[in-house]
Amino acid sequence: MKIIQAPSPNFNDRLKQVSLIVQHYTGMESGEAALAHMRTPEAAVSSHYMVEEDGRIFQLVDEGKRAWHAGVSEWAGETDINSISIGIEIVNGGHDYGLPEYPVAQIDAVISLTKQIMDRHVIPPHRVVGHSDIAPMRKIDPGEKFPWQRLAEAGCAIWPEQATESRDWRIDLGQIGYGFAAGEVATVEAFQRRFRPDEVTGRVDEETARLIAAVAALMPKP
Repeated sequence: MKIIQAPSPNFNDRLKQVSLIVQHYTGMESGEAALAHMRTPEAAVSSHYMVEEDGRIFQLVDEGKRAWHAGVSEWAGETDINSISIGIEIVNGGHDYGLPEYPVAQIDAVISLTKQIMDRHVIPPHRVVGHSDIAPMRKIDPGEKFPWQRLAEAGCAIWPEQATESRDWRIDLGQIGYGFAAGEVATVEAFQRRFRPDEVTGRVDEETARLIAAVAALMPKP
């Protein structure tokens, strides 16, 4: 897998060990525009990698450094997500540009890159998340069309085989890693956007409650 170096000045030192991978979409009109933006000092944003629609992979920040991709966010009680994560920006116009489909070549590259990062840092599949998971109050990427199930089939994420008996969904969401700083509705929407993308309502009906329980059951026991 060829990595194209495109260094960004937007990084600083890590404060903690890498233990999370965050998938994003760029949400801009082109990959060229997104790459330029993340390499502009005034933008004060970056990611470790960017994956183009044709599968080309650019590295902007060394994995040993803290890229600025997560913003105000939380996962499993951790709030300095930039310090513990590797950020992957995936070229896609996002909701502002009609939420295009993700090309096969692009997702193949995302899977290959994610696998390599997981191997290097010993990151389990349940620690691969979306930007909307960690920041439901602000973000909705990588969006409803991101193929999480395909990543899970490749060992790069989690996906429940089937819904199970519902339990206390608030406890289960917390066990998965979601925080509630954004409120219950936004948090439930984030879960649905990833695991039930055809029903992003923020309402916990029986099917959503069962899915939440099924995903919680995939979490390692404390």
